[in-house]
Amino acid sequence: MGSKKGRTMVEVGADGVAVITIINPPVNSLSLDVLQSLKESFDEALQRDDVKAIVVAGANGKFSGGFDISAFGGIQQGAVQQPKSGYVSVEVLTDTIEAARKPSVAAIDGLALGGGLEVAMVCHARISTPTAQLGLPELQLGLIPGFGGTQRLPRLVGLAKSLEMMLTSKPVKGEEALGLGLVDAVVSSHELVNAARQWALDILARRNPWVATLYKTDKIEPLGEARQILNFARAQTRKRAPNLKHPLVCIDVIEEGIVNGPKPALYKEVEAFQGLLKSDTSKSLIHIFFAQRGTSKVPGITDRGLVPRKVKKVAILGGGLMGSGIATALLLSNYTVILKEVNEKFLEAGIGRVKANLGSRVKKGQMTREKFEKTMSLLRGVLDFESFRDVDMVIEAVIENVSLKQQIFADLEKYCPPHCILASNTSTIDLNLIGKRTKSQDRIIGAHFFSPAHIMPLLEIVRTEHTSPQIIVDLVDVGKKIKKTPIIVGNCTGFAVNRMFFPYTQAGLFLVERGADVYWIDRAITKFGMPMGPFRLADLVGFGVAIATGSQFIENFPERTYKSMLIPIMQEDKRAGESTRKGFYLYDNKRKANPDPELKMYIEKARSISGVAVDPKFVKLSEKDIVEMIFFPVVNEACRVFAEGIAVKASDIDIAAVMGMGFPPYRGGLMFWADSLGSKYIYSRLEEWSNLYGGFFKPCAFLAERAAKGAPLSAPLEMGKSRL
Repeated sequence: MGSKKGRTMVEVGADGVAVITIINPPVNSLSLDVLQSLKESFDEALQRDDVKAIVVAGANGKFSGGFDISAFGGIQQGAVQQPKSGYVSVEVLTDTIEAARKPSVAAIDGLALGGGLEVAMVCHARISTPTAQLGLPELQLGLIPGFGGTQRLPRLVGLAKSLEMMLTSKPVKGEEALGLGLVDAVVSSHELVNAARQWALDILARRNPWVATLYKTDKIEPLGEARQILNFARAQTRKRAPNLKHPLVCIDVIEEGIVNGPKPALYKEVEAFQGLLKSDTSKSLIHIFFAQRGTSKVPGITDRGLVPRKVKKVAILGGGLMGSGIATALLLSNYTVILKEVNEKFLEAGIGRVKANLGSRVKKGQMTREKFEKTMSLLRGVLDFESFRDVDMVIEAVIENVSLKQQIFADLEKYCPPHCILASNTSTIDLNLIGKRTKSQDRIIGAHFFSPAHIMPLLEIVRTEHTSPQIIVDLVDVGKKIKKTPIIVGNCTGFAVNRMFFPYTQAGLFLVERGADVYWIDRAITKFGMPMGPFRLADLVGFGVAIATGSQFIENFPERTYKSMLIPIMQEDKRAGESTRKGFYLYDNKRKANPDPELKMYIEKARSISGVAVDPKFVKLSEKDIVEMIFFPVVNEACRVFAEGIAVKASDIDIAAVMGMGFPPYRGGLMFWADSLGSKYIYSRLEEWSNLYGGFFKPCAFLAERAAKGAPLSAPLEMGKSRL
């Protein structure tokens, strides 16, 4: 943090209230400097005779966003000295602030997350604004609250609600916090500090209760009942996150406080926290946290000081699944949207899909009826290009057909204003090909959303050699405004995400033809942490799409494609995946997938075409072997994507895998996970398989080079290496 150390400041008013303000922009995070300064400010206020009571607040309308996450990374790498065990939790917060003989009130505006909320909970009362966000999101980083949160939150809001808040990492807003008992009053932000001062003086005069949260017991159930709630939470957690230990540790530490009293439990919490900080899970999740924040930084593009232009009106071509999903995402962020279709019937269907997307939010209580009407009024359906004359951006979302897309972009150039961004949502087709018949190559960019577009968090922004930096900066800005994580990638077949994951299904087909069981493969892959295995995914996407994208890969990378006829044979027999209720699985009315005994017949037919025999060692592959044979070809392709400069940095590939394909974030993303196994190991396995089974597994030059040096795959490329 250099010289800009965070600190606190004390101001004493004529009323005898000392206001201690946390100052560490942008979110007043709690570095060790801030916590040390907080203790000194409290000691000063407690010693001064002109101070009767204390208010803790945060500068610039933010209480505190929590402990400084970059310091966690520093502690993990041994670069930052860890404070002595229990120093913050016990000495500073419990023994100095909570045990003080002068009352303190937290004045909460903006964020009070993690350590920020833990500081607020040791005060004797809390007052917040209606929009303040209060929560303990530490579990998202593979940790547990470490400053007493596991003990104090249950005592303020009860066991069930505190478990929900910690295990889901979801914050609550001021109004809800008041109903829960987490805060004592809600006032507007300009009244906040004065209301907190008055509340503190009222505690002193015994007009308001003086509460040490740690010893509050009225919200905690009797022991037997408490144990039932905790055991239920354990069972749910094991089911929801079978690979994760830290949520169970959190439940254990909460239980410790209920069984053996809160003070000893504070030490258990600190010890558990320090243990988790060294875990692979926490290192992985902290890596993902920073990788996600780094995606929108691209050397030579985002460091030129370009300011994003205002995009107000967006046109979308195509109201199918993707087009309607993209429209929904834009409408939810208050953009004016024009949806164009080729005829009335398609247009009606497209608008109907948008309505259904928004309607499901109303059903779930995430949107009021009134907001629904207002949002729908931003959408207009059209059949021609007339209303395109004043749009700021167009997103083409029609079927994957080169000549159709070329025609559309030639039309767009005629009708759209010269400043308009011309984007395509293609998932595989080369953008230079799409813009071939235009003179606007500097405005053409890929805006590749993932299905369903209004839910999936990733936006792949594809630049060509001609795309202007301004257009890229504009699209990154739109991406952030519609709450997507943008990654900027180069132009090639499949771009980053689809290209890396082409081998995912192909490796599955390779294993099946040699005797591995389809359902056993999917089970091993979901156990590893993927939302679904390659075959369940192929069913969901549909065989039509699988064949179309697969043929792109065969055409462009023939030397490393595993060609299997299994999917085409099944498609010929009217099986096309989940939409036809038959694919690798059979689907009932509720879309539940069940194994299909008839599948064997198709597999045998595919084998005879490939001329492959069942190999006994594939029939009884271990889960570890399945995971490696499916994912190492994916890692190999990711290495090419990195070496060719398609992805700017390895951490972008990690985010692409996590947010685009559901790779488990607690494994840190594809490259991070690969580095945990080591380039040498991955290279030696691929080399061995490639000698046995051919080019599909052949390790690329980049992987060979890194393995020879024993270097991590995610280390930056040396300058002068191939780049976009």
